[in-house]
Amino acid sequence: MHDLPDLVAISLLPSRMWRLAADLLRRGETAARALVHLAARRWPDDPARLALLRADAAAAIARAQAHGIAGVPWNDDAYPSALATIVDPPAVLWTRGRLAPLDAMAVAIVGSRAASAYALSVAGHLAADLAARGVVIVSGLARGVDSAAHRGALAAGGLTVGVLGSGVDVVYPREHAPLAAEIDERGAVISELVPGTPPTPFFFPLRNRIISGLSRAVVVVEANEKSGSLITARCALDQGRDVLAVPGNVLTGRNRGAHALLRDGATIVESADDILEAIGLRAAPAEKVRNGEPAADPVLACLTPGEPCELDAIAERSGLGTAVLLPRLFELELRGAVARAGGGRFVRVD
Repeated sequence: MHDLPDLVAISLLPSRMWRLAADLLRRGETAARALVHLAARRWPDDPARLALLRADAAAAIARAQAHGIAGVPWNDDAYPSALATIVDPPAVLWTRGRLAPLDAMAVAIVGSRAASAYALSVAGHLAADLAARGVVIVSGLARGVDSAAHRGALAAGGLTVGVLGSGVDVVYPREHAPLAAEIDERGAVISELVPGTPPTPFFFPLRNRIISGLSRAVVVVEANEKSGSLITARCALDQGRDVLAVPGNVLTGRNRGAHALLRDGATIVESADDILEAIGLRAAPAEKVRNGEPAADPVLACLTPGEPCELDAIAERSGLGTAVLLPRLFELELRGAVARAGGGRFVRVD
């Protein structure tokens, strides 16, 4: 992980530069050269800022080591493959928990902070049912629906991942510190923000793309017309993930945002079975199988056993768009025909 200091420094640049950073790294640029290029673009008349940026990165790594926090760079094999495929993946993920849940089949459950009793109950039950069937639950550790989803997964003995809009050592809201500690024991609390970063309103919309990016689908349980959950839903659509929504009381107006998603074509959720069917975990139609894998599959035909391939290359070879390709790769992974490699790549299993 010799690239970690440079990638941490890249993560400290303004968020508007993160997509450019990802483009440079995907084109094969080293982290050190990408950092120099980006710093020169950000501060063309102040080259000394690069040294200050590197010093800040070193301080962040030292703080992480002192608090038992792991930094996972985007080019590490432990970095979640699903997240690596989005257009602006975090350069580094910081976690206090386990890494395995970050690369498992996951569903995000999000919704209102000021949730109704109905929404809290639904979120908890859906999370528990999914977690009991081996699905990792992802949410934002916020009040309301998020915390209900985390607790539901834990109550079922399952795994859950909390994504923060602050450093992982600065849990917000503070009363959720015990919940975060419980999540760490079996799952993970993660952030793209360096340890010690306080929560600010600007960071929460940014973290929503990570919630959706880690997940196969996003389920909105309750959301008004201006809910941050709708940002997560938009991120999911941009990333080729499924969006689902739970219908609610039409008299209160508390769920108008989710109802708008349903009108726009989101899948309606009445039980965990609806979610499982949407992500392909229920019985699929019979296919001709040869040597343990579907015959004549156009995606598999683009892959060579043992040779990891980037998503863009698979899309070019197969002629499929990302919105279609990602779900298909996840399905093939579930069948054991495809495995994830580091850096958002996929490899055919012979």
